[in-house]
Amino acid sequence: MAASGSRHLTRQIVIAMLAGIVLGVVLNRLGTADWVQLVLVDGLLYVVGSVFVAALKMMVVPLVFVSLVAGVTSLSDLNALGRIGIKSLALYLATTAIAVTIALTLAGIVGPGHGFNAGSTAASFSGKPAPPLTQVLIDMVPTNPVAAMAEGNMLQIIVFALLFGVAVTMSGARGKHVLNFFGDLDVVIMHMVEWIMRLAPYGVFALITRTFASQGLDILLPLAAYFLTLTGALAIQVFGVYPLLLKLLASLNPLTFLKKMRDPAAFAFSTASSGATIPVTLRTVEYKMGVKNSVASFTVPMGATINMDGTAMMQGVATVFIANVYGIDLGFTDYLLVVLTATLASIGTAAIPAVGLVTLTMVLGQVGLPVEGIALIIGVDRLLDMMRTVTNVTGDCAVSCIVAKSEKALDQAVFDDLSAGSVEAATRRPLSTHSAS
Repeated sequence: MAASGSRHLTRQIVIAMLAGIVLGVVLNRLGTADWVQLVLVDGLLYVVGSVFVAALKMMVVPLVFVSLVAGVTSLSDLNALGRIGIKSLALYLATTAIAVTIALTLAGIVGPGHGFNAGSTAASFSGKPAPPLTQVLIDMVPTNPVAAMAEGNMLQIIVFALLFGVAVTMSGARGKHVLNFFGDLDVVIMHMVEWIMRLAPYGVFALITRTFASQGLDILLPLAAYFLTLTGALAIQVFGVYPLLLKLLASLNPLTFLKKMRDPAAFAFSTASSGATIPVTLRTVEYKMGVKNSVASFTVPMGATINMDGTAMMQGVATVFIANVYGIDLGFTDYLLVVLTATLASIGTAAIPAVGLVTLTMVLGQVGLPVEGIALIIGVDRLLDMMRTVTNVTGDCAVSCIVAKSEKALDQAVFDDLSAGSVEAATRRPLSTHSAS
């Protein structure tokens, strides 16, 4: 009964997504009256969608902090924390390098941008300078943890939560009281997440409808080659690379994994935000895929912050597209620079808003391409951003499973059970998972 309720919610989300696409395209085609645009598109749909995203973001900071502290305190061996961190970082960097390599290869074969008329789609863009890597490393340590939480600075929150969790673990008997408090608080927060998830069909419908009502499908036509090339690259990463890594590195069934990705994929597509999807991603990884909280509470927030496989793919395809538009030939060294810059930038600009366009300016600068070329692709960036986010979140889940399997922190029975992860089960986290033993 519980499992059927979870599947029912997933079906509702998918139906809401499809209905939103259809209604949005219809509204865009009809060229609705001003009052419809004002009352429906920019009124009701905007309010419902914005409230839903705000509710998700409301849970991100408390969920990440509490869950990460609870996860760290559940580790009997603190050395495991270092192993989990190193494995996660290595895998995230590796998948990003693979992603941008695939994107460059596919773009080189298809050749998007040849014969393109730039005047039809150019829009204004002003790139923001990215901070040096040294400053990013310094900024990882919060001078004010409360301010970091208020601003949603995920890297600083992760660092403070890790230090706090280690301190709790090393505090002996006194620390157990804090440990139990965070274990109970984790359950309470999960209840709140579930309440928000029950409203997901309405939020998803509003977000998707408004996006397609505003954008329509006509905007895709001038950029069809670019759009389809990037979409194809993202599909290869999601349905090829991640399943292969799961099979080779963790001996996990890729089809089972993909089936369990429906909820986080739908949320990621609707919100276009890995951060806003964290509550759903954590719930899926822990309760549907069987990853222990001690691993998931670290790998998921870390992935949402630095794992940008989809964004790296956009940078690869966009670089080739802009080079072709301006008639500039790229050599092997240029391609290598794109791979290195896009991969390392996933860490170096982790806390920057609109990170995809910011890092793209860095990539274009490295290979001598005009930054003004970014204006050519802004028109379709919103739709592609939704798909890029799905890729990023899928990578977060895949890496979490691989790391958990290597640490013997994955429940194989839960992973293999397609009905695992019911709403009721998710809100009944056993307190034993937070014990120090």
